Amino acid sequence: MGSHTDSTDPHSTDPHVTDPLPKPATAAGRDGLGAILARPDRAVIALDFDGTLAPIVADPEQARAHPDAVPALAALAPKVAAVAVVTGRPAGVAVRHGGFAGVPGLERLVVLGHYGAERWDAVTGTVNAPAEHPGVVAARAELPGFLDRIGSWQGTWIEEKGRALAVHTRRASDPQAAFEALRAPLTELAARNGLIVEPGRMVLELRPPGMDKGVALLEYAREISAGSVLYGGDDLGDLPAFAAVDTLRSDGTPGLLVCSGSDEVTELSKRADLVVDGPAGVVALLRYLAAHVS
Repeated sequence: MGSHTDSTDPHSTDPHVTDPLPKPATAAGRDGLGAILARPDRAVIALDFDGTLAPIVADPEQARAHPDAVPALAALAPKVAAVAVVTGRPAGVAVRHGGFAGVPGLERLVVLGHYGAERWDAVTGTVNAPAEHPGVVAARAELPGFLDRIGSWQGTWIEEKGRALAVHTRRASDPQAAFEALRAPLTELAARNGLIVEPGRMVLELRPPGMDKGVALLEYAREISAGSVLYGGDDLGDLPAFAAVDTLRSDGTPGLLVCSGSDEVTELSKRADLVVDGPAGVVALLRYLAAHVS
């Protein structure tokens, strides 16, 4: 599902913005965008981090926000009710890799990390988090030997995420084949430890059940009485957040679903109201919004 442009409002106060605001391809999306433009003071802008604000890289530790993402967010944030980053990463890691702390304009930014289990508020600069799930502790100890025993150590590697663990296959000789071969064994390992497996872009994450981006987004939107919601994501873990926006829509809160498009995951683009070209496209959309709301 793609998008096209609407030339009804070509004016812009941002010198970087020369094109008109993109037009969502669905009626629900157009209603959501209209509500954001009409009452930005009641709008929540919620975005995934990796693949949405930050380009996907082979080593997640090297991931950084697109160089224009923070300025675009800082331009938009003072004009809307709230801006939130919703990520599977630890909240503190997303703050560091995003460069979000101490930025003028982002004084009210919230980062919901570990699918909402952690929360960082720019107001305080602190992270609130629960105790670590015992299943993660057990899986952490077992996982290296487990991968070795099943012959999947070569080309894969484990990312330590604090309250979750992730097994990456992007460096394998055949990343997709390695990903598919690991799904069932890792699902069995996770189940033994009371965890679930969250598939992503050449990564399988073992994490506690009960929280996902949809739960996190719903709770946050309701906490601040959102009048409209935009959610942008790129991966399978963002589907629950898309479903949360659908729930909000059914309750009378307009919403806009944005996909940061890629060739690796197509499920989101099929569900989205608006598809943009990766993190650069997300940045452009944020600029458009900042230039068109007051």
